[in-house]
This record gives sequence, C-alpha cells and structure tokens, in this order.
Amino acid sequence: MKVFAKSDVGKAREMNQDYYYISGPEEQIKLFILADGMGGYNGGEIASSLATTSVKNYITNNFYKIEHDKESILKLIKNAVEYANMIVYEKSKENKELEGMGTTLDVCLIYNNRVYIGHVGDSRVYRIRKEFIRKLTVDHSYVQELVKDGTITKEEAYNHPKKNMLMKALGCTAYVEPDVMVKGFIKDDILLMSSDGLTNMLKDEEIYNIIKDNPELASEKLVERANELGGYDNITVVIIL
Repeated sequence: MKVFAKSDVGKAREMNQDYYYISGPEEQIKLFILADGMGGYNGGEIASSLATTSVKNYITNNFYKIEHDKESILKLIKNAVEYANMIVYEKSKENKELEGMGTTLDVCLIYNNRVYIGHVGDSRVYRIRKEFIRKLTVDHSYVQELVKDGTITKEEAYNHPKKNMLMKALGCTAYVEPDVMVKGFIKDDILLMSSDGLTNMLKDEEIYNIIKDNPELASEKLVERANELGGYDNITVVIIL
C-alpha cells in the first residue's frame, strides 16, 4: 500500500484549517483521516486537529478489543466519530472564541480488502476502479438535499451560491449521526480523500484524469490545479493505492 498526501492553504485563506492523518507503513492499523475545520479565529484549525486526533486515538485504542467482523468494525468507526464529536463540542463550550466551531470528518480504515468509512460533512471519499471514479460518500449539504429532491441538477449544484452550506458537521451539536459504510478495496483500486477546496474547483472527470495519469504525483498536481483555478479554500488530498 502506498499513500500520497498534500495539504495547502490555497490562494484566498490566511490559515489552513484542514487537517489529516495517515498511518505509517510500519503500523498494523491502516487508518486515514481528513477533516476540514470551520469557525472563528483559529476555531476551525482546533476543531479539525482535535477531531482527527480523537478518532485516531479511539480507533487505535479499541481496534484489538473488538471482533473483526463487518458489524463490529462499523460500530467502532461510528463510536469513534461520536466520541470525537463530543470532544470537539465540549472544547467549543470552554472558550467564547471557539463557540460554534466545527469540522467535516472522513475516516477510512482499510482491513482485509475492505474500506470502512465514517463520514460527516462535505469532504469526500472516492474510489477509482478500472475506468470509473465513484463518490462513496454523500455530502451533508443544503445543495445535496436540493439535488436529492430533484429541485436542481448536479450541474446546477456545482455553481450554486449556497454550495458550502452544511446540514451536518462534527462538533456543532452535542450529538451527531455519522454515515458509516463498507466498500471493497481490492488490488489496483485507488482511494481519494479530499476536502471541498478540491472538489469545488475540479469536476470528477478532471480529478479522475489527473489521478490516472500518474497516481503517485496526483496529490501535488490536484492541489496545483485547484490553485490555478482560484484556490478559494484550503485544499487537502490523500491518495491511497
């Protein structure tokens, strides 16, 4: 397994509020986490790093205490995200300046040719298999609700003025219900985790083409391309081969 990651402040923001974690090659638990923070002065940065660290610690502390069947691992992921939500929410209550801070969160745990995913917000996980790129997560956003209802098309969603409005984020309320799922991850599959600083700038087809052209350089190229198109937000990309 190879992993390539890049995080960049972009062209418009003063601070990078994205945060990610990738397990090292020597670690037995193959865990990858990405968070895109939001909130007042440095609140987003605190929320994303705190959520990422909390999930990592919860999973690494509990993985070997559970059965390793599908249901048990999915429950572990869910519990880890709920735990991180509680930690971030309680931190936001301690300091007036941090009030209302929150973060998106995507967790990928790879075990026995499967990827176990936990998801809150509008950062995304994609899988490329052969000639197809497939978005595995569903954005928890106002615009996604409009697409689901048939009010607007996917094309209209791309340029919608409220496309950054989240319906669900981690740490903003005392409890959050994450999406959890398991998907196959087999030889030659590629996983992409990204913040919306990438996916608001590039369409899926262009992302696919850049990754397929050279997966090992793609994280750098994708960030570069998002910045060329304006870099209106922090950009984080994690590619797992």
